[in-house]
Amino acid sequence: MKFALVNEKKTAATKGARGVCQFCESAVSAFCGEVYAAHWKHDKKCKCDPWRDNETEWHRAWKNKFPTAWQEVEHRDKSGEKHIADVKTDTDWAIEFQHSYLKPEERRSRNVFYKKLVWVVDGTRRKTDSKQFAKIIKEDSIKVIDSPPTIKVLFPEECRLFNEWGNSEALVLFDFSGNNENNNSLLWFLYPQMQSGNVYLSYINKSGFVELSNNDGFEKLAQDVITPMHKEILPMYEANIKHRR
Repeated sequence: MKFALVNEKKTAATKGARGVCQFCESAVSAFCGEVYAAHWKHDKKCKCDPWRDNETEWHRAWKNKFPTAWQEVEHRDKSGEKHIADVKTDTDWAIEFQHSYLKPEERRSRNVFYKKLVWVVDGTRRKTDSKQFAKIIKEDSIKVIDSPPTIKVLFPEECRLFNEWGNSEALVLFDFSGNNENNNSLLWFLYPQMQSGNVYLSYINKSGFVELSNNDGFEKLAQDVITPMHKEILPMYEANIKHRR
């Protein structure tokens, strides 16, 4: 974890520092070596947030794109269950950055827990994923809508990322830039699963997504673009195609 409480203040890890975990209130110590990013580690094994993963360089770089106050924020539901969101915006959007494999049952639990959730998935974890995805975009998809640019995936079963994330009811963005992003880096947006089972993709500039989120513009994007596309425009497209047959 990047932050702990030191004198009741949210604080990043520095060499030799000691603090308290924001979640479980157990004692933690700072680890600041040359191999891993500076982080806090529990002094003793304890029951902390089971959803927390060890952070990769990619994971930490993503969190650093957002205000400190939004990073590692506790979220509680009506039952009192609580977890730490990687990022939680002022409009209550939780953004989770996922590098490692996530069991389907845990993903579903998080989808239910966070009512407004965006997954950003590291598409470079497996070497073959980016190749499969590039082939899909180039050879096995068709453009169906011009604005926003939206494509239909013809053979989603041929891409493991779609097999793992295609049935998500939360919003999913695939990041294939890894740690080599530039001003033209894109995030590929996976629309929530349609009743037909068809898979649709769009894209957004990575820096644009960060800017929107940091200025609470993602709420408007979700309401004005994503929801109408998913609930109205794409179903209308599918109905027209079915009628033509």
